[in-house]
Amino acid sequence: MLKRILGAAAGLSFMASTAQAQSIDQAISDAVAPIVNPIVSTIFYSVPILGTDVPLIVGWLVLAAIIFTFYFGFIQFRGFKHSIELVRGDYLDPNDAGEVTPFQALATALSGTVGLGNIAGVGVAVYLGGPGATFWMILAGLLGMASKFTECILGVKYRNEYADGSVSGGPMYYLSKGLSEDGKAALGKFLAVFFSICCIGGALGGGNMFQANQSFAQISSIIPFFEGKGWLFGIIMAILVAVVIIGGIKSIARVTEKIVPGMAVLYVGSALIIIGINYAAIPEAIVAIFTGAFAPTAVAGGVIGALIQGFKRAAFSNEAGIGSASIAHSAVQTKHPVTEGYVALLEPFIDTVVICTMTSLVIVVTGSWVPDSGVTGIALTSKAFEANFSGFGYVLAIAAVLFAFSTMISWSYYGLKAWTYMFGEGQAKELVFKLIFCIFVVIGASMSLGPVIDFSDAMIFAMAIANIIGLYMLMPKVKAMLADYHEKLASGEIKKIK
Repeated sequence: MLKRILGAAAGLSFMASTAQAQSIDQAISDAVAPIVNPIVSTIFYSVPILGTDVPLIVGWLVLAAIIFTFYFGFIQFRGFKHSIELVRGDYLDPNDAGEVTPFQALATALSGTVGLGNIAGVGVAVYLGGPGATFWMILAGLLGMASKFTECILGVKYRNEYADGSVSGGPMYYLSKGLSEDGKAALGKFLAVFFSICCIGGALGGGNMFQANQSFAQISSIIPFFEGKGWLFGIIMAILVAVVIIGGIKSIARVTEKIVPGMAVLYVGSALIIIGINYAAIPEAIVAIFTGAFAPTAVAGGVIGALIQGFKRAAFSNEAGIGSASIAHSAVQTKHPVTEGYVALLEPFIDTVVICTMTSLVIVVTGSWVPDSGVTGIALTSKAFEANFSGFGYVLAIAAVLFAFSTMISWSYYGLKAWTYMFGEGQAKELVFKLIFCIFVVIGASMSLGPVIDFSDAMIFAMAIANIIGLYMLMPKVKAMLADYHEKLASGEIKKIK
């Protein structure tokens, strides 16, 4: 299963805190494994290509990114400058409908995608695919920018706006409302409900339990007091999560706009220091990345292995095409949906092209990557970060915990909006989900629910099945909105505020 593979690669040890917890853990695993394992195997079904197993879901995501890139005329490159202007707030009118600023929406969505995968997952990709995997990872990240552009425009276009100023949006709304406009109401409703179910499952598992478990593993490795006390760490983490999410998207946005830049500076800054120390190895590393992309230096599969590992890492890291980011971006203050498409396309660039590439460069320039050494995942990344200073191991642990925490609070919002779509709006209904979410934080930190987490992780990528079907059907509407937006820019109807 994907999560087991990532978990093993990351070197995480999922241990119960007591004998009772272990028996409960085993009982749950034994009960759900026969049910969920076939589902997980289906979602992550792989086909062998030149000796390398290729998950079809990765092809589904990358193909969509390629199609959107060509359909919108390489918008991620043409619109990059305008994206920066929008994030800076150059076009922001405080009176526009919505709950958060473009920068807050970007930070919230980024906090949901930037996670331990940027640390451990890249270590797996470089070990199996060699330095050349970095080239394909960057390429897939650049292509994924077009997917984010498409889904986030639709998220704003079809969002629900309420009298109190709050909004709800995301794939469940544009699938149901957008396809209904085209006379496909039944299909749209089915896809929306399917997406919502998967989103709730993914939020509670992959966006919560697994993150709590990873956080506990990292903290207990540097603070011995917490060893064997996953339940205590879980309670502390649940309280911190509750403090943030009780206030809704505005509270989450206020936290993420501070955490995301901070953790990015901490992690990328540390990476740049290490790269700077090893500056003499940079030219050789760059050559290794480009030649390795087309030369058989990969441990698994040669050129194809490097390509697949790079594409897989990018697809699993930035979630372009999953649809999750459009839930956060739909809460933005804007007068036109297209503005948020431009803002959103920056996510894969920051997550994959910048942060993942920094991790890869640290691994390569420090000479930590050794083919067939068996050192992979977070162990490889940790080895690279500690190559010059052992203290960087603590920086890596802190970064991992921040990444996990930010992922949890963002996915709580994604799950909440899928929950309210299914069961209706209202403070009482929202509080029920938030309480459930916090309980699952404690469970995730305390127990090793392997099959449950496998299933929830599969749910996250199952979201892409419904979402991308809808994106293909709705992309002509996006193109029409894009043309309308540029007409209003040219006429001065939409202009810079500052």
